[in-house]
This record gives sequence, C-alpha cells and structure tokens, in this order.
Amino acid sequence: MTPGRVAVAVIAILTLVFIFENTRSTKIRLLIPEVTMPLWMALLGTGLIGALCGAFFLNRRR
Repeated sequence: MTPGRVAVAVIAILTLVFIFENTRSTKIRLLIPEVTMPLWMALLGTGLIGALCGAFFLNRRR
C-alpha cells in the first residue's frame, strides 16, 4: 500500500459517504426532460461517468 493508494481509498470512501448521505429526491433536467430521482443516484451516476471518462483517457495516453 503506497501513500497514493491510501489517499485514493480515503477519497473514494468519503465520496461514497457523501453520496449516500444525500438521499432526498430532487428534480434534474436532462437537456429536455425533467426527471425526479434520489440525489444519491444522480451523484453516483455522475461519479461513475467521470471515472469511466478518466479511465478512457488514461488508457489512451499509454
């Protein structure tokens, strides 16, 4: 376990705690339609999309 991996693990855990603490429903506009969903689902989806984009660009650099 390197210090970098420990830092990433701590940030990931804090991010998940933040996501799952925000459980109320909220309205989200997706270009045209407006949907109502739990805030944790929107945050988790956004985080997963960001992680996938980061992994894609990291793999393209190598």
